[in-house]
Amino acid sequence: MAIKVYVVDDSAVVRQTLMHLLQGDAEIELMGSAPNPLIAGPVIRKNRPDVLLLDIEMPGMDGLTFLRQIMEESPIPTVICSTLTTDGSRMALEALSAGAVAIVAKPRLGLKQFLEDSRRELLQTLKTAARSRPRAGMSATRAASPAATPKPPIAGLHALSVNKPVVIGSSTGGTQALELVLTSLPGDSPGIAIVQHMPEKFTAMYAQRLDGLCEMNIREAKDGDRLERGVVLIAPGGRHMQLRKAGGQYYAVVADGPPVNRHKPSVDVLFRSAADCAGKDLLALILTGMGDDGARGMKLLHDRGARTIAQNEETCVVFGMPKEAIKLGGVDEILPLSQMAAAIRGFDARG
Repeated sequence: MAIKVYVVDDSAVVRQTLMHLLQGDAEIELMGSAPNPLIAGPVIRKNRPDVLLLDIEMPGMDGLTFLRQIMEESPIPTVICSTLTTDGSRMALEALSAGAVAIVAKPRLGLKQFLEDSRRELLQTLKTAARSRPRAGMSATRAASPAATPKPPIAGLHALSVNKPVVIGSSTGGTQALELVLTSLPGDSPGIAIVQHMPEKFTAMYAQRLDGLCEMNIREAKDGDRLERGVVLIAPGGRHMQLRKAGGQYYAVVADGPPVNRHKPSVDVLFRSAADCAGKDLLALILTGMGDDGARGMKLLHDRGARTIAQNEETCVVFGMPKEAIKLGGVDEILPLSQMAAAIRGFDARG
């Protein structure tokens, strides 16, 4: 049976272009479209789509408000179609926190050509979303405060002691999952390096949002950043991140390169580098996500003595990446998302 997609976007050009693109795939059926949520609401409540493709910046009721209503009433797998503006990026990240499963970033200029060029990726994103299990309201109860007073560094010898890093890979559903894990950790937790599949220009704002919610210092990684206690480095969209070790300390290597497993950043790239430089002195988590990125890197980490944990199927939005890592025999333990922060604290306590 074809996947029923409903489009809500105030641009007639976008609606027409998407209609053309979606009708060319036998696995997808365009159920309908609307220029705003006020028109779309009654339609999708009467005839529920499999996937909602939702613009975020619209007159009248914005997409974020509409999404929160839908997720509270009856969650529908939702893909956000957002422009690469500051407001668009901020609202798209809020939408992920509210339960959207993916972002499709669109430019303000050359939009029709961009959508046509991105057809394959867009169709795959919609098919992935249709297989997801969206959940409403996993976001932290505290409001993000990007302008908050900078957090003090972890002082003295403690900052350099027991420097056993944590690496995390995630994709679809991962923005919510990471928020839940990181908001549950104290400020002096071990350094954490993260690859979350996310479009370019969104990761810096995502890191800023998390930094306002968490006790740890969270930022988008730059080449040469030191991974130390109390610090979380998030790989920038459109760039790969690796770890290297020098003088007993770990550093981020951020560089361009071809996509790996169709992704840039790639979880496998991070995990393989961590296996080379950290080996057994490391904890690796693989969380919710579509596909198999990170599975082979997880197996390599496992074989070199690292502790490896996968998120269980019941708490995943998409049980793809963890499932593949488990199938390869690269996972020591399978845990629900709610126990991941405790696993990090337990790993740190062992010294």
